[in-house]
Amino acid sequence: MTEESLPFAGLTVLDASSFIAGPAAATMLGDFGADVIKVESPDGGDTFRAFGSSPVIAPHEVNYCWELVSRNKRSIALDLKLEQGRDVFRRLVARADVLVTNFPFPVRARLGLRYADLAPLNPRLIYASLSGYGESGPDADRPGYDTTAYFARSGLIAATTVEGAPPSFSVPAQGDHPTGTALFAAIMMALLRRERTGKGAEVSTSLLGNGLWANGLVAQGVLLGGELPPRMPRTKPRTALPMSYLTADGRWMNLAVVNEDKDWPVFCRLVGRPDLAADPRFADTPTRRAHAADLMPILEAEFAKRTLEEWQALLRGSGITYGYINRVADAVNDPQAEAAGAIRPSANPAMPRVIANPLRLDFAEQLPAGPAPALGQHTDEILREIGMDEAEIMIVKGARAVA
Repeated sequence: MTEESLPFAGLTVLDASSFIAGPAAATMLGDFGADVIKVESPDGGDTFRAFGSSPVIAPHEVNYCWELVSRNKRSIALDLKLEQGRDVFRRLVARADVLVTNFPFPVRARLGLRYADLAPLNPRLIYASLSGYGESGPDADRPGYDTTAYFARSGLIAATTVEGAPPSFSVPAQGDHPTGTALFAAIMMALLRRERTGKGAEVSTSLLGNGLWANGLVAQGVLLGGELPPRMPRTKPRTALPMSYLTADGRWMNLAVVNEDKDWPVFCRLVGRPDLAADPRFADTPTRRAHAADLMPILEAEFAKRTLEEWQALLRGSGITYGYINRVADAVNDPQAEAAGAIRPSANPAMPRVIANPLRLDFAEQLPAGPAPALGQHTDEILREIGMDEAEIMIVKGARAVA
């Protein structure tokens, strides 16, 4: 693989975003060859650099959260609160292809970082905006994380909370990464339009919008006036098919029988229980669902007789859809995940294998993930690339506009 074979070779991306969703979109561009310049404040940089100390992730000496979304990027430490810093930023914008930002809208207005401010500097610029709650509306200026906007505000948490139980709390970045993928898609559409017209564009997405899209099959029915039934506890099942069942070796299997009337007799025959198919309580889909509380303990007893491996051997090739609930330790060592390219070897000695972005191309592979940059690691290099000589560099450094 050569750099020229990558689809974004020669593309310059300014990642002027923080935390996860915006940077993840820039990471995807960098994975396929773009030169991604991470624009950070000299005062500590992106706050995500410190996320490794969070109590909700696996502790490790490697700052793997930062490494994951900052691989193959270059860092310039730039104080945008100073006019000299904004002047450097404008010079970067003038030569960039894509700018990714999630600065709060009032900050963009105050610092002159809106699309309307920057487009005159570069009519071909793709300005990619990420927000918590969208570009307009009463909460447009409100800060949001995936926990508050993608999961909570969109109804996703409510839709998955069992009746009578407290709401669950989402795992970090579960909404950020798909939202970053959506922003990547918007950038792709803008680049295609620019290829055809020569014109730049402003594109955007939000955590709230992506949360509602993810919750679409539930939310659309409610939008039409339907009433979402409460999510019942396991002790009050509405159906025993599909359902999760515990195997003899303590693993959980997903029995995903959707076409019940076709697959139910097959399942009964495979497990040696043709009597269940003949039982009038379980004769068809309506009666099975009406008697789900009777059927579920029967199936629990059957699943407890075999290990996960034995169940897979029994069901494989049967046409019945099934799965199993991987523990995270199982998922990251799943041979299928590696064979499918979801986990790839890296060029970072601290992280020999990494989680890949989910896109696969038949004409290019993702770059091996290199180490994330130190804060300001490439400041001087980047300043020279935009035409600043040593005297100019010393002036902006003296003003503490860069570091």
